[in-house]
Amino acid sequence: MKVALIAIGILVGAIICGSILRFAKKKTRWRLLQLLGAACLGIVVLTHIAEAFHVFPEMGWDEPTSAGHYLDLTSAVLGIILLPLGYIADALSAPSSTIARMKAWRSPRRSL
Repeated sequence: MKVALIAIGILVGAIICGSILRFAKKKTRWRLLQLLGAACLGIVVLTHIAEAFHVFPEMGWDEPTSAGHYLDLTSAVLGIILLPLGYIADALSAPSSTIARMKAWRSPRRSL
C-alpha cells in the first residue's frame, strides 16, 4: 500500500508542477481551475500519507464520519472535477491561430 501511495504521490506531484508551470506561463481562469484541481489531488495524497503513518490521529482517519474522511472525500471530488475541467476549457479557449499552426504543422508538406 505504501509503495502505491508513493507512486501516486510522485504522479500527483508531477501534475502539480505542470499546472504551476502552465499557470506561471499564462494566467487564465481555466489554468487557475486546473491548478486548484491539482492542489486538491495533492491534499488527497497528503491525507492518505497522514493516515498511513498515523499523523494527526485526532482527525479520525479510519472513521467514516470523521473530519479526515470528509477532507479526503471533498478534496478528491473537487480535484477530479476541476483538473480536467480547467485543462479542457483551456484547450478549447485557445486562439484559432494556435489551432491553425497546429494543423499546418501536422499536414504533410508538398514539394514541387
